[in-house]
Amino acid sequence: MNETSMPTKYDPKAIEEGRYEWWLKEKVFEARSDESKDPYIIVIPPPNVTGKLHLGHAWDTALQDILTRMKRMQGYDVLWLPGMDHAGIATQAKVDQKLREQGKNRYEMGREAFLEESWKWKEEYAEHIREQWSKLGLGLDYSRERFTLDDGLSKAVQKVFIDLYNKGLIYRGEYIINWDPATKTALSDIEVIHKDVQGAFYHMRYPLTDGSGHIEIATTRPETMLGDTAVAVHPDDERYQHLIGKTVKLPIVGREIKIVADDYVDMEFGSGAVKITPAHDPNDFEIGNRHNLERVLVMNEDGSMNDNAGKYQGMGRFECRKQIVKDLQEEGVLFEIEEHLHSVGHSERSGAVVEPYLSTQWFVKMEPLAKQAMDIQETEDKVNFIPNRFENTYMRWMENIRDWCISRQLWWGHRIPAWYHKETGELYVGEEAPEDIENWNQDEDVLDTWFSSALWPFSTMGWPDEASADFKRYYPTSALVTGYDIIAFWVSRMIFQGVEFTGQRPFKDVLIHGLVRDAEGRKMSKSLGNGIDPMDVIEQYGADSLRYVLTTGSSPGQDLRFSMERVESIWNFANKIWNASRFALMNMDGLKFEEIDLSGKKSVADKWILTRLNDTVENVTSLAKRYEFGEVGRTLYNFIWDDFCSWYIEMAKLPLNGEDEEAKKTTRSILAHVLDQTMRLLHPFMPFITEEIWQNLPHQGKSITEAAWPEVNESQIDREAEEEMKLLIEIIRSVRNIRAEVNTPMSKKVSLLIRAANDQTAERLKKNEAFLDKFCNPENLTIGTEVKAPEKAMTSVVTNAELILPLEGLINIDEEIDRLEKELDKWTKEVERVEKKLGNERFVSKAPEAVVEEERAKQKDYLSKQDAVKARIEELRTV
Repeated sequence: MNETSMPTKYDPKAIEEGRYEWWLKEKVFEARSDESKDPYIIVIPPPNVTGKLHLGHAWDTALQDILTRMKRMQGYDVLWLPGMDHAGIATQAKVDQKLREQGKNRYEMGREAFLEESWKWKEEYAEHIREQWSKLGLGLDYSRERFTLDDGLSKAVQKVFIDLYNKGLIYRGEYIINWDPATKTALSDIEVIHKDVQGAFYHMRYPLTDGSGHIEIATTRPETMLGDTAVAVHPDDERYQHLIGKTVKLPIVGREIKIVADDYVDMEFGSGAVKITPAHDPNDFEIGNRHNLERVLVMNEDGSMNDNAGKYQGMGRFECRKQIVKDLQEEGVLFEIEEHLHSVGHSERSGAVVEPYLSTQWFVKMEPLAKQAMDIQETEDKVNFIPNRFENTYMRWMENIRDWCISRQLWWGHRIPAWYHKETGELYVGEEAPEDIENWNQDEDVLDTWFSSALWPFSTMGWPDEASADFKRYYPTSALVTGYDIIAFWVSRMIFQGVEFTGQRPFKDVLIHGLVRDAEGRKMSKSLGNGIDPMDVIEQYGADSLRYVLTTGSSPGQDLRFSMERVESIWNFANKIWNASRFALMNMDGLKFEEIDLSGKKSVADKWILTRLNDTVENVTSLAKRYEFGEVGRTLYNFIWDDFCSWYIEMAKLPLNGEDEEAKKTTRSILAHVLDQTMRLLHPFMPFITEEIWQNLPHQGKSITEAAWPEVNESQIDREAEEEMKLLIEIIRSVRNIRAEVNTPMSKKVSLLIRAANDQTAERLKKNEAFLDKFCNPENLTIGTEVKAPEKAMTSVVTNAELILPLEGLINIDEEIDRLEKELDKWTKEVERVEKKLGNERFVSKAPEAVVEEERAKQKDYLSKQDAVKARIEELRTV
């Protein structure tokens, strides 16, 4: 054995320490703008600068790292652009909280001082995020790192706003928006979390003004009745046709409101009549527009009741609800309270119940932008969703899209480039402030965070400067990796803004993944206490184990069940790789890269492992191209653990410990070659351990990150050797199973007879007696076509052969017959299954010829085994 610099124990912390810094120092992740190579580009979904990255981020970014590392090795000019999002509401809430803890508040500080504090926060947490990226080993090009509030990105945001405004696609107006009374700002739909809450339907009778009766309505929010301006019924509802145009007297308030007819009303739901509150419900707002109804706002921005609420002014909305219910009951208007479980929107950031609220805001007119984005899906330049079912999610959203409220009542963000004249109220929109600025006030609001992140694929490349080298070289991007939960809110917005402003799709493929759940399938949350910090996992088991579990644990679009047991099992896998590599390196006798020679005389094991390697290269490359990383993981695991470690390494010990120097040299070369190629295949998934092992192997080049991706070498594929090896493995496993069944250890020598079905099989086995001697440990080995079995023996049927182990005194013949009958039952069922399949004319005619032939080969094999077991049973019964 020879010395190797690899430590005796696999210690992920030790091998990961300093490696990332070395990669950055060597600039292996920087895009080179090499025109001789095709570009491959991913822009990272920018994490919010609000705190720690979670397992979902780790999964998302590890998938991107796999793609970019693989493409770099495949000869592409790779750009993986990093960056972060300012996350308006979330970051401002965090900074507000920090200031409160210091006894300060932003209103006393003023806007500029508050923004200084926000930038300090950003710098601190951006550094935390970079540290986490480094722990995960992400191959990011930091020379191009961007932030959504960078000057360049701000310029892009301003241009988009101004251009859309000038096209009439951005407008300012009153609308019902999601309002967070706690943070006093508008929210986008994605910032609203819906929870099932136990509430009630409050059934009321509104009296007709003419005294002829009443009309019944029901509501879940009785406090909003103070803003009712109509009651609506369906025009075809015969129960109410005689009331259309009449008025009712609004209880408590005393205001007369009309009964209107509108198709929106569902005749089958409740009484078929609904109260209309245009200032506090989006559907009522639309009905109000159709019928020119007054909009009466009864709440303040903090959720308290305003002067339109009369005697309830100053009450909190839920306090008002209790009081108004009591008052309506006393008046005899409220006649039933029906318990009702319903979905209520809550602010993602503050947790407050979201209020549908009439407010003057800025909006993007979505219909023409959505149409362009949908039209591109009908062309060859469409965005490809993986899995493709998520295109339907995208299209449904676009087809039913509403105008987008883009203004936020915040200070942290892109301030809206609009000014209002102090005297005339004139509106001015432009990149620069008006010249006589002292006569103008800039809009206090900022833009929705999604407005700037929607431009991310091209604003990060230097747009709107279309002459930018990066924009010309690296846009549109190649792939986006993200979760299915933000297709509607982020993916769709990037597509319609990309199409509008660049005339192209922003990315070719969108790889969709699910959510990380715990081992029981539950969503990870603070309330359940089942959240796991990826940095804690790395601390215990290393980044490679975590990455492998995350990236190979599910298929595209599916949720991932995460367990520490799975991480531990992959750590064992990494440990297996380490030990096998160490063994190989200790036996290479100082082999240099240029001395690797695969042309020498090879054993069946040598030919087989090269065949399996090439099949693995083909399968891994093909599966990765289809983003089937779960299958890639299974393929690599099986090849490394079973084929390479369990079989080839063990078989390689024969020549390595033997006297044949040529065989030793060939084995060393094959060990070096297979390990090198395997580490390259595994590298995108486990970058740290593979780099460490590769650096110890005979190699050319600076880093495995820049090593060429393995390609199939047809000359190394030997199907005959594969069949030979398959038979040897089957025999060795069968002998081990028989020994285990009769409690005979491998160390104890026993006679082994092999009855071959034909001369070819007998010759194959005789040629490989050395392996059978080594792994079956027979006292005597007999191979032939006419081998006679002794009376008392254990037998096993393998492909084209029968194994016979004379074990006088170790078995009970009746028990052996019972065992064989169970085996016969197994082969009989297999024969029936395959014959049923082949008897199906539809299968035979429709399935590919290769598949049908494979089933026929199985039929032949199973029949042969069935006949051999039957014959052995008969032999034993005559003993």
